[in-house]
Amino acid sequence: MKCDYCGKTAQYGHNVSHSKRRTNKRSEPNCHPARVLVDGKAMKLSLCTRCLRTISKATAA
Repeated sequence: MKCDYCGKTAQYGHNVSHSKRRTNKRSEPNCHPARVLVDGKAMKLSLCTRCLRTISKATAA
């Protein structure tokens, strides 16, 4: 999944056990569908929670 506002995508890494055995791990961004005003039009976008918070703060102020 990808954030339509900031472009944040999945990150990759390893789970490392006590015996130092590495297995692949993938961390997805916390994206949610949201209706947002863009140029006066309501659009449905997939936004990460950080962008949702930033946009709500900008519209409240």
